[in-house]
Amino acid sequence: MFVEAPQNFEITREIDFSLFGMGAKYRRRAERMQPQDRVLFYINGVRKWPASATITSTYFEDNSPLWHPTTRGESFQYRVKLKPDIVLDEEDYIDAMILGPRLDYVKRWAPENWPLAFWDRLHLLPQRDFRLIEGEMERITSRNSRTNKRENPEPRTDDDNDVGMINDE
Repeated sequence: MFVEAPQNFEITREIDFSLFGMGAKYRRRAERMQPQDRVLFYINGVRKWPASATITSTYFEDNSPLWHPTTRGESFQYRVKLKPDIVLDEEDYIDAMILGPRLDYVKRWAPENWPLAFWDRLHLLPQRDFRLIEGEMERITSRNSRTNKRENPEPRTDDDNDVGMINDE
């Protein structure tokens, strides 16, 4: 799971979730990332899950500035390319205050302190937790697509009116 500050999440969203960068502290973890690894995004501060993605490259180094440093000297030079899988609309972001306490990953923390589990920038979640969060994302996108179809039905064509009519010619 990638944890981002709100302003850096906005940058990642603006580049269509095509790239993620990590500082020197996370070099070893970046080296272990492989194409087809799945990731979730978590926005700290607002405590929400907005998206999931698939890593499409091994890590590489690039020092060009893109994100805003959250600590002094941070440069996000270790990067991986991504392909977005599910991106929720902002009003549909999953509230971690509701779903978070159910995760196995946070069981080490006292119930009232579970948000501290996501203090760091990278986390390896149990598969069960990943599936729970992404399953909720899928449910939301499925619900939204059904709602959009009801609100914007397919336009009828003249051919639709001919169904069941008898031609008396």
